[in-house]
Amino acid sequence: MATKPAKRTSGRPAVSADPVAREALLDAAVRLFAEQGVAATSSVGIAREAGLTPAMIHYYSRNREQLLDAVVNERLAHFVAHVFDAPMPGIAATTMVATIVRRLFEAAKLMPWMPPIWIREIVSEGGALRERMLGHFPVAAVTVLAERIAHDQREGKIPAGIEPRLAFLSIAGATMLPLSVRSLWSRMPGLATLTDVQLEQHALTLLTAGLAPATTGRHQSS
Repeated sequence: MATKPAKRTSGRPAVSADPVAREALLDAAVRLFAEQGVAATSSVGIAREAGLTPAMIHYYSRNREQLLDAVVNERLAHFVAHVFDAPMPGIAATTMVATIVRRLFEAAKLMPWMPPIWIREIVSEGGALRERMLGHFPVAAVTVLAERIAHDQREGKIPAGIEPRLAFLSIAGATMLPLSVRSLWSRMPGLATLTDVQLEQHALTLLTAGLAPATTGRHQSS
């Protein structure tokens, strides 16, 4: 008895699922989002950037909202996980800050599209990905950082003027901001040759020195 052909389900084209093609589409999406923003990036443009037909993007993402969900959950969230998912138990606040800074620059090297997307689509008012990213905000890690700074502050290891709850914003400002607007500041005199290594060292020194207690006996001008 002959076997009947499998009945096709309605709603989707007869295209074999290709995980490589799907990954290419997501990679193309984040590159274009970083370069020109979410609003200015069309589905056709993403497909062209990925070297695929427009029909393919509709196969893997039935609509634009589904595509944005995939970009956030499978690309942007990986950046956050790279920085914050590895535990940092029982270390001093200064060491914790330095670790986060190093991981941020490491993640930015692996995922260079994240800093411009961060400032354009997440931090900026009306950013297209802001609400989606709120669910991936590292609340637990940021809370641990603030608590560790407050603890070390009570022990006199960190200056009293430091506000623990602003630590994460200070880290983001010293790392993600310069990386995200490199195309602007690199056009200023003397800044074009700055490397990522120099940016990282500057952020590390700026943030960890700010957490260091004042040296006793330091000469003070009258």
